[in-house]
Amino acid sequence: MIYDMSLSQYFQQVNGAWNRKNGNSLSDWLSLRHSHVHNKNLFNSRPENLIPNYFDDHLSELICAHLRCIYALAEGDARLAYKEQDNVLQIFIRIFQYYKEENWLLPVMNTLCLDLRLIAAKVDSLTVKGTHSGAIKPREALEKAAETLMACFRVCSSDNRSSEQDTKKWGMLSLVNQLFKLYFRINKLHLMKPLIRAIDSSPLKEKFPLSQLVTYRYYVGRKAMFDSDYALANESLTFAFQSCHRMSKKNKHLILIYLVPLKMLLGYLPTKQLLQKYDLMQLWEVGDAVRCGHSKKLTEAIEKHQEFFIKSGIYLILERLRLVTYRNLFKKVYLIMQNPVITLEDLLIALRLSESPEIELEEANCILANLIHQGKIKGYISHTHQKVVLSKTDAFPKLSSLAS
Repeated sequence: MIYDMSLSQYFQQVNGAWNRKNGNSLSDWLSLRHSHVHNKNLFNSRPENLIPNYFDDHLSELICAHLRCIYALAEGDARLAYKEQDNVLQIFIRIFQYYKEENWLLPVMNTLCLDLRLIAAKVDSLTVKGTHSGAIKPREALEKAAETLMACFRVCSSDNRSSEQDTKKWGMLSLVNQLFKLYFRINKLHLMKPLIRAIDSSPLKEKFPLSQLVTYRYYVGRKAMFDSDYALANESLTFAFQSCHRMSKKNKHLILIYLVPLKMLLGYLPTKQLLQKYDLMQLWEVGDAVRCGHSKKLTEAIEKHQEFFIKSGIYLILERLRLVTYRNLFKKVYLIMQNPVITLEDLLIALRLSESPEIELEEANCILANLIHQGKIKGYISHTHQKVVLSKTDAFPKLSSLAS
């Protein structure tokens, strides 16, 4: 029925949902992912001439913009569709503010914002040339989408009514998650900080839907990794993985792309079974090299899957594992020597065997000094005697303790 419904029938469905204040139903009829967008009977470049006179003025504007967006999509013009969807949001924001004491439009807001982000991403993937409505540049679409979503966020966050049930603040976290996705796409992670502060200080922090909290903690964890805040990253990504639905294998896979390298930095190496289960065997060779203290194997493993690691955004994180690899190598030397005093020549030999015969003593000194400076090894270098004197207690502290 949806595929062949007439324009007048569509108007009746929308008007009925509006009058009943049924946000979920209205969001379906305004969604670009709903089946009605494929109905050719609704394709019209000037729907304002056909809107029934019984429509609310606000709703009339909203529907017209939505139908023009559908028409643009049908014509294959993503840029024009983006402009119209942004117009839909601008109209919606005015409606949202008009209904000050109600939050039944939250499902509509979530749907419209998601559709805007998806279209902006589509525009971003297009080349600048070859379209007849090329006023919007690819990156500009994502940035403007973020600005529009922020306008929605301000409406939600500024609702100071005491009633938890009716407050628009329930829409904050879903908007934050959408904004995080955009900020990662346009590489503006610094803009996440005030949003994180707003959510963490919200009285609804622990009451948001678990699915939204999982997404939120996933992005907070990713940002914390790039900020080298490993304690927060570990807490957030571990929560996201453990709280993610067990059947959501794809989402667990995405979380583990960041959680596994983080755990390696903290001294916990993944099992082969875990990586096989979630299709992340690219990280197995990396973990094996770190475990063995073999820097050359680490380089080979990173280079072998370089394209995947760069695309996933973990290439630089994996490079940080090099010092952990050196630490594990020196620990092996320590366990063999069974002596807290080790000559720098012994460490140099180990480095040459595991990495390159061309390594000089000065480079070995530099590596060792960095490990001691970062607390990964306890001890000091005696340049006079060309030896390293390790602490008699806990010379190689647990890496996880360094992150706390």
